[in-house]
Amino acid sequence: MRLLCWNVQWCRGLDGVVDTARVAASARSYDADVICLQEVAANFPDLPGSKGEDQPHALMHALPEYEGCLVSGVDLPAQNGRRSRFGNLILSRLKVGRVLRHSLPWPAADVPTMPRSAVEAVVEAPFGPLRVITTHLEYYSGAHRAAQIERLRAICSEGSERGTGGGAFRAMPHPQSAILCGDFNLPPHDPLHGRVGGFLVDAWQVLHPSTPHPHTFHVHEQAEGESPYCCDYVFVTKDLAPRLRSMRVDGGNRASDHQPLIVELA
Repeated sequence: MRLLCWNVQWCRGLDGVVDTARVAASARSYDADVICLQEVAANFPDLPGSKGEDQPHALMHALPEYEGCLVSGVDLPAQNGRRSRFGNLILSRLKVGRVLRHSLPWPAADVPTMPRSAVEAVVEAPFGPLRVITTHLEYYSGAHRAAQIERLRAICSEGSERGTGGGAFRAMPHPQSAILCGDFNLPPHDPLHGRVGGFLVDAWQVLHPSTPHPHTFHVHEQAEGESPYCCDYVFVTKDLAPRLRSMRVDGGNRASDHQPLIVELA
């Protein structure tokens, strides 16, 4: 099973052009069974380079072999009478079972913040049902990130089949085995990275224990005072660690300000 995790910056490349077709083509080139995207926007014409594209719709249309599972942390009214949405998207060509959408803590703060969320899809991996969860944590507030990680810890502990009966009450697999990936907006040395490591394992550290995480953000462009660093991760439950076969970061991709992560399990 191959998984792609990528913050696509509302499909805006380093050339400043918003191009969902380019992002879709890049995503397809990795031949991933499951694609996890963060910063996908719909009807946000005020984002730099955007004309208000419905990016989830465009990406799912461009990748028809994948089933789409979307969550919008931000959901606001727009002047054109539609809704403006900003969130995370899972695309899977593996069979998808239950899909869950989780709101993450959003307490009051004196810095810019936005509502954050996680989308979870149970996919039928070759080795059995597997929960895939992708998220994008707060950028400006460490207190928010800490609260959001605590909620993710609770979410990741919520395995076991749920539901009884038929119709909307139908039971579906909801295993303990899980992948949690996304943009965590914290570097590897942040104590909050260690906090996630208290209930999951970092796939890169399992496969490359002597090698620092490759940079995933600001690799090709840096404003004054900025340096490249890693803030995008793939974590797995401990039972999946022996299944990890490879992980790499595509450092050459320029279709976003983040670099794609590609992980293989067997």
